[in-house]
Amino acid sequence: MRAVVAIARKDLLVELRTKESVPAMALFAVTTFVIFHFGLDRDRLEGELAAGVLWVTLLFAAILGINRLFVAEREQGGFDGILMAPIERTSLLIAKSGALIVYLVALELIALPVFALFFIDEGFWAAVPRLALVTLLADVGLAVVGAMLASIAIHTRARDLLLPILLLPLTVPVVIAAAAATKPLLSIPLDTSGVGKWLAVLALYDLVFGLLAYAVFDFLMED
Repeated sequence: MRAVVAIARKDLLVELRTKESVPAMALFAVTTFVIFHFGLDRDRLEGELAAGVLWVTLLFAAILGINRLFVAEREQGGFDGILMAPIERTSLLIAKSGALIVYLVALELIALPVFALFFIDEGFWAAVPRLALVTLLADVGLAVVGAMLASIAIHTRARDLLLPILLLPLTVPVVIAAAAATKPLLSIPLDTSGVGKWLAVLALYDLVFGLLAYAVFDFLMED
């Protein structure tokens, strides 16, 4: 755990000082909401359309942060240090996933109020507690899968192209479940029926892919 805390703390301090990932993710999300606002020519959205706009935007904004997750290790020999250090190599996976979850939470603290300002007329703040749980479970899945795939893509010359190609198919279940859970929360009137089922799907996805990433990360580091 000391190694996990040290690596995660390093990443968060670097991000706090350089501001390379979270501001870019937030700017992308806000810009996308503006495009949807004028492109759809609608001031208010609800239900499945609102959920779709929200999660497509958050997913593509997350890719920006995932793409830079291992850049420091690649450019400064961090992978060699992890391989030589007397620590579990999965510490890097856990630390990077934790840091990415913090990035995604910071993104959503900015993006969700902007989304509500552009598209939601009423009932949004009543749905926030349940919506926060949905986003947190989705963030865990995105972070684990994103960290695993970013560790593969960073070693290739075309990482900016390869990472979305690998990531998007694997995150389809997360987006489907998150959008399905969000749809009733953004409906008028507020409807919470069926949300629990999709939360269970998100939790199962997090568990399955978390165990898979933990199992294969040692081999990815060797390769």
